[in-house]
Amino acid sequence: MEIILKEISRQVNELTKEFYERILPPVDIYEQGNTLLVLVDLPGFDKKDISVRLTSEGVLRIEARRDVEQAGIKHVTQRPSRLSREFKLPVKVPKDAEVEGKYENGVLTLKIPIEGAAKVKIE
Repeated sequence: MEIILKEISRQVNELTKEFYERILPPVDIYEQGNTLLVLVDLPGFDKKDISVRLTSEGVLRIEARRDVEQAGIKHVTQRPSRLSREFKLPVKVPKDAEVEGKYENGVLTLKIPIEGAAKVKIE
């Protein structure tokens, strides 16, 4: 019976980890003037292990990988070792857009210019 429970627990842990790898990272997208602000939670990843790609069709792809170290006897392992998220941006981006990216405190912040949007200064 104990062996069966351990196997069930192992399978649940693997399914939970796979679930997190498929739904994460959480993303917030805001429009601020002529910029699209994208916030991505990537806690525990190193900046060098994060990859961001923006296609000419406006598809944003974010990937992150890390080595999850095993210290001692493994009981539960749910922290994802890789994350991948791809989605179409809700606005058009200029083809020659310069995207600003910053990774701080586990949050990736991207500032993406919006095509055809201009900030109007009112005097």
